[in-house]
Amino acid sequence: MTTASPTLSIAALAALVLATGVRGKHDRDEAFSSTDRWSLRADRSGDVTGDVSGDVSGVVFEDANGNGTRDRGERGVPGVAVSDQVQVVVTTADGAFLLRDSHRYGVVFVSVPDGRASVGPFWRAVRGGSAAPVAFALTREEAPGDFTFVHSSDTHVSERSLPRLRRLRALVDSLGPAFVLVTGDLVRDALRVPEAEATEYYRLFQTEARRFRVPVWTVPGNHEIFGIERQQSGVRRDHPLYGRAMYRRFFGPDYYSFTYGGVHFVGLNTVDYDDQWYYGHVDSTQRAWLERDLALVPAGTAVVTFNHIPFVSAAEELNGYTDAPPAPSLITVGGRTMFRHTVSNAGEVLAQLRAHHHVLALGGHMHMRETLVYQTTSGPTRFHQAAAIVSDSKAAGMEMASGLTLYRVRSGVVDEGTFVPLGALPAEPR
Repeated sequence: MTTASPTLSIAALAALVLATGVRGKHDRDEAFSSTDRWSLRADRSGDVTGDVSGDVSGVVFEDANGNGTRDRGERGVPGVAVSDQVQVVVTTADGAFLLRDSHRYGVVFVSVPDGRASVGPFWRAVRGGSAAPVAFALTREEAPGDFTFVHSSDTHVSERSLPRLRRLRALVDSLGPAFVLVTGDLVRDALRVPEAEATEYYRLFQTEARRFRVPVWTVPGNHEIFGIERQQSGVRRDHPLYGRAMYRRFFGPDYYSFTYGGVHFVGLNTVDYDDQWYYGHVDSTQRAWLERDLALVPAGTAVVTFNHIPFVSAAEELNGYTDAPPAPSLITVGGRTMFRHTVSNAGEVLAQLRAHHHVLALGGHMHMRETLVYQTTSGPTRFHQAAAIVSDSKAAGMEMASGLTLYRVRSGVVDEGTFVPLGALPAEPR
């Protein structure tokens, strides 16, 4: 069934902050120093393009003084998952790890465990066989039993739409969540534009994300897939940043996980492409990684997934079928015709998740706040889509409000979320 979500007036924000007991505002200098010590997805990257192969070794250590460097007496942290988006290994008693024949993506990341925070980025660009080991610095923090987080999506950032992204940041400052999830379409476009324009949008989002006072965790949307609509972008397939590579260069792994407050959060990349056309799909390499990641999650731990193209949605019923470009309702891949704007192999992915305590699937792409609940034999399964930040939208004669959703988690139980409208602000023409 489709259910309505509660709304919250801007005037009530202060009352909500007091009622939930979350942090208030900090001064600007403290905010920027905090941004440096947290694991923002928009951070230093380096070149992560091209094929790589060879062993990657390193250590995860407890950074007692928070300086990002392993000093004498700082011990390794055992039992932490480290991955190259293919393998998942666990650190030894002294915090060491080894990824044998690490290859393909040029990224290694740590799945930040509960009760820990990353000092600096949670990922590194690597070249297989590099002599330099990789070090991840973690600090201790209290694992809260009661916290809030924000789900937002479809910022489509450009100079013209900046006021809306900055309004999102102002609301986040007022609400004081533990972190923010942004489920794709971060930039105005990278699909159909040349490299210079695409990287300008990427850098703009990167700059703005660093200004948030809490961690910002992102996954790619279709508009982050660089250059694939080649008839418009003029980009060659052999461009080093083609497809997913541009996202990895700026933001690291396009799927990953972390644990906070007793909940395991899994960011997935649900945007695949066939020749010049994107569609909803989770590839086999990612599904194999997901199996390895979830195998390390204790039984009974709540799992929340977040991704761009949703597993299921009723939005296409409201929008209606279209065969018009640039994004018709259907796509044919390998002789099979399927819906394009939901995950075409959702059944396979949900079957993997069903073996665990998958309590909530968060998505974007549809530019509307949507809540679907299916009553299954193992209990209700929820699929929630976020409204777009970039603008309001229209569907079936209705005006869909722009905004964010604030979720509260108590003892591992995630509530239904409270919708917070972004308010009347200029919107970039769509």
